[in-house]
Amino acid sequence: MLKLFDLSLKLSGFPIEEGKKQFEEILSVPETAYEAFLEEKKKEIVNFHLQNNAFYRDLNGGGTFNIWNTLPVLTKKNLQKPLSERLSKGYSEKNIFVNKTSGSSGEPFIFAKDKYAHAVTWASIIYRFGWFGVDFNTSYQARFYGIPKDFIGYRKERLKDFLSKRYRFSIFDLSDAVLERVLLKFEKSEFDYINGYTSSIVLFAKFLKKKDIILKNICPTLKVCMVTSEMLFEEDKVLLQTQFGIPIVNEYGASELDLIAFQNPKGEWQVNAETLFVEILDENNQPVPNGKEGRIVITSLFNKAHPFIRYDIGDIGILDEKSTFKKPILKQLIGRTNDVAVLPSGKKSPGLTFYYVTKSIIEDDGNVKEFIIKQLKIDSFEVEYVSEIELSEPQIKKIEEAISLYLEPNLNFTFIRKISLERTNRGKLKQFISLLK
Repeated sequence: MLKLFDLSLKLSGFPIEEGKKQFEEILSVPETAYEAFLEEKKKEIVNFHLQNNAFYRDLNGGGTFNIWNTLPVLTKKNLQKPLSERLSKGYSEKNIFVNKTSGSSGEPFIFAKDKYAHAVTWASIIYRFGWFGVDFNTSYQARFYGIPKDFIGYRKERLKDFLSKRYRFSIFDLSDAVLERVLLKFEKSEFDYINGYTSSIVLFAKFLKKKDIILKNICPTLKVCMVTSEMLFEEDKVLLQTQFGIPIVNEYGASELDLIAFQNPKGEWQVNAETLFVEILDENNQPVPNGKEGRIVITSLFNKAHPFIRYDIGDIGILDEKSTFKKPILKQLIGRTNDVAVLPSGKKSPGLTFYYVTKSIIEDDGNVKEFIIKQLKIDSFEVEYVSEIELSEPQIKKIEEAISLYLEPNLNFTFIRKISLERTNRGKLKQFISLLK
């Protein structure tokens, strides 16, 4: 059978066969030798960039290093300069993969991978999806993602979708009328799996709940659903499992790196230790013990075109105490470091705390479809929401009481009902936004 997906990677210049071979070799390294393997790969990639990348050499303050924990931590701000100034010797626009981060962190930038590193990334993705019987060459994907609005960008994505055996539902309009058409497509198609942004897929599940429909009954070929890019709350996971009638897999990744963690068939959030080295660091850039929360800092072990060494992705998380070098487990992803609310008492709270507390009350009756929270001033917040019926005074009072209880009293909330919520240009929903300077 013609492997269209593999062929599309080869035509783009990505040596996928070599990438898969490299990945297989990594998988075969035994647990007992894995720490030594990681140390070797870390040393290799740092020395390569110190010798071949002026941007990284300057950042490090010279061309040598001895101790890993003394290496600089790279931030998104460091990377907001022309790509040509950040590329390694021997790499140019002609022999690299170039892309742009989504900007959901508020700090977008252009990044690069060499084509071999990108092939190894694809090998990693293919392997993990394979845990659930998904084969990119043969499995048909229902894709809930954004799509460029310009003619050329739109056509390019549609061609990529065709070669990758997927059908894309644009997520910029998910009104009931549009979701009716989505449902019709599921009735007529033999989709194997669903993949896309959490908030959009949750909206579709709420629509199905309202119509009392289980998706697997409509589309019996469906096997699994992978959600990505936005936080998946436990009650949303239950809703998806109920309305879709298939397993729900939680994915955590970054376009500039790879899949960072992917839920394995045992339900553990298994960290990618094959192409990445993931650390959890404190405010002094030192590793914290497993079980403690800290900043998620990641090293890309294969990308020679562009350094991602001790790169602070902007998220806060916890590694499980039972993690090993070969199989680290992400116990919890807490949220983004720039999504922290500063309160009048001086307390700092992840913005998702507001979202979580409000969510638990606001959605009791299924009236509110989705909402975001904005911090306007130290004591003032705005809740924008989409609903069929406006929130009542008792509902608003209940939310305010819960926030007083879980966070602190005397915070001011304004509730604004909207027809739709603002998303990033890629269709992501930023659930908490701080407008404090």
